[in-house]
Amino acid sequence: MDNLSGNSISVGLIGCGIVGTGVAKLLAQSRELVASRVGITINLAKVADINPDTVAALDLAPGVYTNDAMEIINDPSIPIVVELIGGQGIAKDFVLAALNQGKTVVTANKALVAAYRDEISAACEASGGDFLFEASVGGCMPVIKSLRESLVSNRVDSIFGILNGTCNYILTQITQEGIPFKEALAQAQELGFAEADPTLDIEGMDTVHKLALCVALAFGTRVNYKEIYVDGITRITPLDITIAAEFGYRVKLLAITKNHGDCVEARVHPTMIPFDNLLSSVGRNMNAVKIVGDAVGEMVLYGAGAGMMPTASAVVGDIVDAARNIKLGCHPRIPAFSYQPQAIRDLPLMPMDEVSTRYYVRFSALDRPGVLSKIAGVLARYSISIASVHQKGRHTEGPVPIVMLTHEAREADIQKALEEISGLDVIAEKPMLIRIEDQNQE
Repeated sequence: MDNLSGNSISVGLIGCGIVGTGVAKLLAQSRELVASRVGITINLAKVADINPDTVAALDLAPGVYTNDAMEIINDPSIPIVVELIGGQGIAKDFVLAALNQGKTVVTANKALVAAYRDEISAACEASGGDFLFEASVGGCMPVIKSLRESLVSNRVDSIFGILNGTCNYILTQITQEGIPFKEALAQAQELGFAEADPTLDIEGMDTVHKLALCVALAFGTRVNYKEIYVDGITRITPLDITIAAEFGYRVKLLAITKNHGDCVEARVHPTMIPFDNLLSSVGRNMNAVKIVGDAVGEMVLYGAGAGMMPTASAVVGDIVDAARNIKLGCHPRIPAFSYQPQAIRDLPLMPMDEVSTRYYVRFSALDRPGVLSKIAGVLARYSISIASVHQKGRHTEGPVPIVMLTHEAREADIQKALEEISGLDVIAEKPMLIRIEDQNQE
C-alpha cells in the first residue's frame, strides 16, 4: 500500500491508556482504507508511555515503544504528535513543547484546552504549529469541525448539549427504573460509564470544560471556564423526574450557551426539556448537541460521547486532516480556535443572576391550611408568576411535596424568593429547583 500511496507521514503517540490504545488499533486496522482515501500512509512511528505494560497488547514493532515523550517531540521525522495523557500537568508541557517546534498536535484533552487556550493559541501563532482537538467535545460527533468549518458562514445563536455520558446514563436510569441517584451511579461505574471518582462528571465540570470550548469556537471570544455557572445532578430524585414527566418534561444535564450580541450566556445544570425536544430522547451514555445558526436553523448531532473506539475515531480523523494539510503544505489551514487571532473579542459572560428562564420548584411543606398562599405571596413579591401547581396527597405522616412551575423569571429574583421561603416555619427542607428550557411556552 505504501507504493500505491506514494508517500507516508509519521505520527508519535504520547499516552497509551484506553483512548491511546484505541488510536493505535484504529491506525493499524484502517491503514489501507486511510491511504486509499488520502494518498498518504499514516505510520505510527513512536508510542510513549511510562508503563510498558500498557502497550504490550499492541504488538508494536521493535523500537516503536519509548518511555520518554520528548523523544517523540524532538524527532524531526515526526511532524504529528498525539497527546492522550489527559489532565493539565505534564500534558501541557508536552503540548506546548511540540507546538513550539512547529509541529501539529492532536489531543482529546478538553480540560487542558479549556484552561490553557491562550497559551496554546500563542504557541501556534508564533511557530506555525497546528492544533486539532475534535475528540475533546462529544466523542465521535464532529462538534468542533462543525463550528470551525461547516458553519463558518453562520452567526451561531445558541448551543444546547448533552455532553457527558455518565450523567446522561444516570438520569436515564433514574427515569426508566425509578432508582435513586446513588444506585444509578453504582450501575454506571459497574458498566464502565463512570470513573471510580466520578466527581468531575456528576458535578458538571467535565461538561463545563466542553462548553467553554464551544463558546470560544462559536462566538470568537475568550472565556474563563471557571466563570461558567455549574450545578451537578446529585440532588435529582426519582420524584422530581416523575413529576417532570407528568408536566411533559424530561430532565437532562445540559450545557447551554446563547449569543446576546454584547455578552454570552453560558451555564451547565440539570434542565427540564419537553418531550418533543430531540434532546429529550437521548438515552443511556449517548451525547447530542443542538446548534442553532442564522442560516442553517437547528442542526442536531448525535453519537457516542466517549469510549475507546468512538473517541479514537475522532482522534484519527484529526490525524488524517493534519496529514492532508502537511502534504499540501497548508498547515495550519484553519486557526486553532476558529477565528483569526486579531478578530477574537473579549465578550463578557452574562452573570447568572441576570439569566431569565422558567423554573420547576419543589417544596417540602407541612400539610397545613394557608401554606400555598404563603409560598405564592413570597413569589409574588419578587414578581414571579406561577404557571402550574401540583400537590401530592399525604400518604404518610410528615411534609408533603408541593411543586410549582413558574413563568419566565430572573435568576436573582427566584433565588431571593427561595431563600425567604426556606425560612418559613411550614417548610421542612431546602426547596429543589430545576430550570426549564421550553421554546414553546412563555
